[in-house]
Amino acid sequence: MTADCRNARDERLRLQRLQPALEMRARMMAAIRRHLDSRGFLAVETPVRLPAPALEDYIDAEPSGSQWLRTSPELHMKRLLGAGYPQIYQIGPCFRAGERGRRHLPEFTMLEWYRLNASWRDILQDTQELLPQVLLDCLQQTSCQFRGHCVDFTPPWDEISVEQAFRKYASADLDQCLQDGTFEQVLVEQIEPHLGFTKPLVLSQYPLACSGLSQAIPGCPDRVERWELYVCGLELGNACSELLDCQEQERRFAACAELRRQQNRPVYPLDQTFLETLRLGLPPAAGIAIGLDRLAMILNHVDDIAAVVPFPEG
Repeated sequence: MTADCRNARDERLRLQRLQPALEMRARMMAAIRRHLDSRGFLAVETPVRLPAPALEDYIDAEPSGSQWLRTSPELHMKRLLGAGYPQIYQIGPCFRAGERGRRHLPEFTMLEWYRLNASWRDILQDTQELLPQVLLDCLQQTSCQFRGHCVDFTPPWDEISVEQAFRKYASADLDQCLQDGTFEQVLVEQIEPHLGFTKPLVLSQYPLACSGLSQAIPGCPDRVERWELYVCGLELGNACSELLDCQEQERRFAACAELRRQQNRPVYPLDQTFLETLRLGLPPAAGIAIGLDRLAMILNHVDDIAAVVPFPEG
């Protein structure tokens, strides 16, 4: 038997073992669409290949010829908000260069939804309605086992601010970590492992310095209306009230571009059409991104993203 034949046989066996997980994943997708459709959200599709991906501090886009594969559909979806679409959602592939591991793949599936005249707290309410319903549809209960813990998705969920989490779990001061560039490292290594082991946990009020697309909290200009969702130490979603000020958005993109230049990382062109959308005016809006491969991990009680994706090698 040739090596190619052995590899094909091994893959067939792997795909056969994967069938229950993919059936659960299909039920999850159907439950999400059914829930959002029933609440008046419009399903949309936006381009996957972009001339100008969003500038973010620590997310790198995958080149595709003279353009890039999207790291998120966010900027195009905000252009739809600017055109007056009140509630939209999208399920589709996203790509991030250099991300591979038990929780990351360079190609993954994202759910994003956005609402006009809404805030980060409205999106939290949406999410606390959606996820328990998905569990009910898929597992016939609103709790599940993950990483050896029973997690109850019944709202309300637990919440802690980033500043409180640093004081409680980190060995370093939050502001010092922001200054010396170790915020993400300390967050991942010292804080995330403690979050969300009985109920999903909302980590809120992120620093503005690492939140380039989020609205500042009134009266607290160095913190933003942003939260992330954790289940047993696994980050599942990222939500915020959207930044609407075009000049401030350009300033933040410029700061991000300078950081990336200093680190010898790619600096992408600005999405001028998105900036013009802000310049023309956008009502208050909020949105969220949820990693659906990770949600499938939770529903299937597995701790490796490759166990819920048929072709994780890309």
